[in-house]
Amino acid sequence: MTIQIQTTIPVLASMNLDESVAFYTERLGFIRAGQYDDYAMVMRDGAEIHFWLCSDRMIAENTSCYVRVASAQKLYEEFVEKGLAVDAPATRPWGMKELYVIDPHGNLLKFGERA
Repeated sequence: MTIQIQTTIPVLASMNLDESVAFYTERLGFIRAGQYDDYAMVMRDGAEIHFWLCSDRMIAENTSCYVRVASAQKLYEEFVEKGLAVDAPATRPWGMKELYVIDPHGNLLKFGERA
């Protein structure tokens, strides 16, 4: 019998958990799932992203997270409506239509769908 991996949850660096939670809830449509002194969690549509309190911005600036989505274009439109300044999704050579968002601490989020 093999053990099935059910899901993965990225844990991103945050210089300020309140700022991270605010950005992800106000701009990206997540909901706050929990917050502690040095750890926070947000959720949207069954996906989770966690944050750990970090004092080294270089860690966040060298981290990325890939999120599969049904429509990068619709997500882009939603984010723009919420005041986020991002470039429109683009189709990449590897066959994915992707929308890139950099959070306030430098983490790169790639929202992608098959092109």
